[in-house]
Amino acid sequence: MELHTDLEVRQAVAPCLRIVSSSRDSAEVTEALRTIIHYLEGGNASASEKAEFNRANYTRVLQVLVSSLSSDWFHSLPAQERRELWDGFFLRGPPDQALLVLLDTISSTSDGSGLDWTVSVLESFLSAGRVGMLLWSRCLETNGRPDSVQLRETILTRLSSLPDLTANRLRTNTPARLLPQQYYTDLARDVLNTLENTCRALRAGQDCSLGFVAQLLGKVCMQGHGGEITCVTLAPRLSSLTRSDALWRRVSCKLLENVPDRWVESVITALIHHLHGASALSRVMGNLVLKNKKVQFVLTHKVLLLQYQHPTQLLRTVLGYLALDHDRRPLLKQVLRSVCQVWSNSSAVRHTSLDQQLYVSKALLLCVNLLNQTEIQELREELLQCMLGGVQCRLDSSTEHVRRMGMVVGECLSQKLDTPTSQLQFQNYGGCLLPVLSSYFPSDRPQPESSGQSAEGQSMMSQPPAASQTSAKPAGHSSDSELDSDDELTPYDMSADQVKQKATPPRYVRDCLEALMSSDDPERVELSLQTAEELLRKNVSTAREVSVQFSKVLLHLEDRYSTAGFHTLRQSAMVALAVIHTQPVVEYLTTEFYSLNYSLRQRLDILEVLALAAQELSEPITEKKAVSQPVARAVTLEQCGEVEHWRQVVEKRIQSKTRRISKGASQPPKAAPNRYAPVAAYFFFPLLRNYDRPQVTFDLLGSDHLVLGQLVHTLGLLMHLAVNAPVATQMGKALLDFVWAIRFHADQMVRRGVLFAVCAVFLSMPGENLLLELSDDLVETRAWLADVAESDPDADCRSLAVQSLVLLEKNLKTHLQSPSMET
Repeated sequence: MELHTDLEVRQAVAPCLRIVSSSRDSAEVTEALRTIIHYLEGGNASASEKAEFNRANYTRVLQVLVSSLSSDWFHSLPAQERRELWDGFFLRGPPDQALLVLLDTISSTSDGSGLDWTVSVLESFLSAGRVGMLLWSRCLETNGRPDSVQLRETILTRLSSLPDLTANRLRTNTPARLLPQQYYTDLARDVLNTLENTCRALRAGQDCSLGFVAQLLGKVCMQGHGGEITCVTLAPRLSSLTRSDALWRRVSCKLLENVPDRWVESVITALIHHLHGASALSRVMGNLVLKNKKVQFVLTHKVLLLQYQHPTQLLRTVLGYLALDHDRRPLLKQVLRSVCQVWSNSSAVRHTSLDQQLYVSKALLLCVNLLNQTEIQELREELLQCMLGGVQCRLDSSTEHVRRMGMVVGECLSQKLDTPTSQLQFQNYGGCLLPVLSSYFPSDRPQPESSGQSAEGQSMMSQPPAASQTSAKPAGHSSDSELDSDDELTPYDMSADQVKQKATPPRYVRDCLEALMSSDDPERVELSLQTAEELLRKNVSTAREVSVQFSKVLLHLEDRYSTAGFHTLRQSAMVALAVIHTQPVVEYLTTEFYSLNYSLRQRLDILEVLALAAQELSEPITEKKAVSQPVARAVTLEQCGEVEHWRQVVEKRIQSKTRRISKGASQPPKAAPNRYAPVAAYFFFPLLRNYDRPQVTFDLLGSDHLVLGQLVHTLGLLMHLAVNAPVATQMGKALLDFVWAIRFHADQMVRRGVLFAVCAVFLSMPGENLLLELSDDLVETRAWLADVAESDPDADCRSLAVQSLVLLEKNLKTHLQSPSMET
């Protein structure tokens, strides 16, 4: 019977195709097309004849029609008949075959009316919902189809890449319906309609297959269009439909289960970005994370530990999804163990960016917040080790934000693990990171009292007892004293009155020194410290007599009485001493820097004083400014961010060394004498003397990397201030030798200092001497800087490396051009 039907259809179609391909008579061609069109949808042919025509003849008919685009009969057809007899063949037959022929025709047809008409038919094909018909026809093929794997893959490729295929041919003439935004939105709607048809068929007892639709979804998401296909249509509708319909949940889970493993990550990532809330993700995905190892790896490892660009809402969604179902909660514990291991890893703290550490900290807090009390007790030892190890390695960091992050997370974890009386608490860590982290951990820190209550409490505490008692009396109560009111008396003007101090500020340098050395009176010590800088700068000769002794006293002075501005006052006085009597004071400070029994704070103070004194001495000497008069005080390294300070220094020097042709030849800055150049060696070389000798209380190349970072910064600044000094070449050589040994240091603060020092050398050292010094290591230096600029985890290190490369290339270019310029 099938053979007979095949023969009949072939005998009826073959003569008509010959007429269409060779005849020039429009009426004859029209009659032949009307004969063939009976085999399409809506025709009067039998179902078996239509099936045979679609299987063996449909593609051939379309190819004959496409080849006749330039024929006379095609152009002589009226518009109505053309839409019926030519367009109808593409819109009433098997959609997969029609789509392939249309796309092949567009790719191979030259510009002209034929191409325009084919594009118009493709638009009609899409607007008529033929893609949806294609998807639904594939869903009904539950018993498999005799199509080859190659054909199936070709159809998938054409559907997923249709905007790219058409844009490659049409370029700027691509219609709006074929652009990615519109096409993928329509495709998402077709996928959703196919799922709705599947639900209806399942309710009617009909089997369906979602394999083709799942492969199409995976391929589209893999090509980077997951946002267009899931954001507007698919994700919101799936979230809504699965809320109250168990069949929709089953269909949604089955769709995701059929996505091939090589594409499932793209689909899952797009879904979790556009599904709002863990419950929505749980309804759409079900327990897919337990069935698919690739999905489990993505959700429990890759999204949480290897990527950090995702928003916090995604972390909430993923972790909440793992916590919603009893079968998935073991994965939440597994995630917590992995996050704890990363958060407490000192190597990860040193080699990952601040953004990634903040991302992992959020994941840790969210995980802990999702645990119940039983699980917390089960994991208490692991969490405790994580807290102690992670906090310790962050407190050892030289980056302030990292230290604060460790303290905030440590307090949050301690509140979950410990009793109220034994919780971990820190003081004076600032609050810039607390709002960022505490918003993801509801019970992070107790809420402070309201401002009204605080103000009221403070005012009550500041009132004297009599005033408090008076204010507490009833309003209606009046005393005899109120009857004898003194309101008519004119009050004295006391606006200029000052509180009488028991002690007076010292007027001599030696009295000030004596008070700081031996006085136990807090007021006298404070007044002496406040006037120390002014006295020293006004009495230069006396200050020089006691400069070293005064410096020793200030260096060892402790803030016993919580003096306001103690650090700044002490530092200003020490800077004044270093400026007034430079050589002995600087020699004392640089010697004490490597001495025993000094705290890290004192060593950092020494470096700050040296840097500020060098900055003041490096200012040009003018006739109107005496040596003993104070100059504008430089900002301390703690008061200004180190990175911003370096950038300003480097940018100014780069601008001064850059030649702009449009502005003519740039004039070099006028040289002026300063007080720093003759004494630069006293500041610089003693600091390089004993850096590699570990002591009992000080290991510069070991655990005390915070001081090492500050030391390298200070050396770079001293080098920069020595520009045009005779000793600059020797300083540059010594500094390059020093930083070369620590250029791969694990701490980012040290690496920043190394790169800043390199920039300072490139800016301050004479170009010919610099290239002579680097001649043996020039290639290695450029390779190292290029590697840092490309792969260092710290953004400031990358920026400084780029600036160093620019300066090195400029010096090299200038040195190579100098012989030709002289001739």
